[in-house]
Amino acid sequence: MASPGAAGSIRLDKLLWFLRFARSRSLAQAVVAAGHIRLDGRRVSRPSCAVHVGQTLVLPVGERIEVVRLLTIPVRRGSANEARACYQNLDSGVPAATNPSIRGDGKAVHPNSAPDPIQ
Repeated sequence: MASPGAAGSIRLDKLLWFLRFARSRSLAQAVVAAGHIRLDGRRVSRPSCAVHVGQTLVLPVGERIEVVRLLTIPVRRGSANEARACYQNLDSGVPAATNPSIRGDGKAVHPNSAPDPIQ
C-alpha cells in the first residue's frame, strides 16, 4: 500500500483527522457528510473526496469558521505543531457573534441599506 502522500492527494476525512480539525476519523466523516466543509469554494459531502496541495478549505472549528490552505500533505497524525506546519491559516476565524456585519438578532447588516424600523 502506498503512503498517503504518494499520489499527491489524501482523503478529506483523513486530512481533517491528521490536521487535528476532528478528534476522530468517524467525526471527520460525519462533518463532511453533513455538508459543513467547502473545498475551493464548493460544498463537499463525500468524505472520500481527494484533497491536493494548494487547495483551500473552509470548515467549522468550534464556534469559528476557519479558512486554511493546504501546504503539504501530512503522512501521519502527529503533534499539533506538526499538523500546523501542513497548512496556512488564511482567516482569523472571527466568531459570528462579534462580526460587525451581523446584528444582535442574527440578521445581516448591509452597509448601503437603511436601518430597519424598530417593531
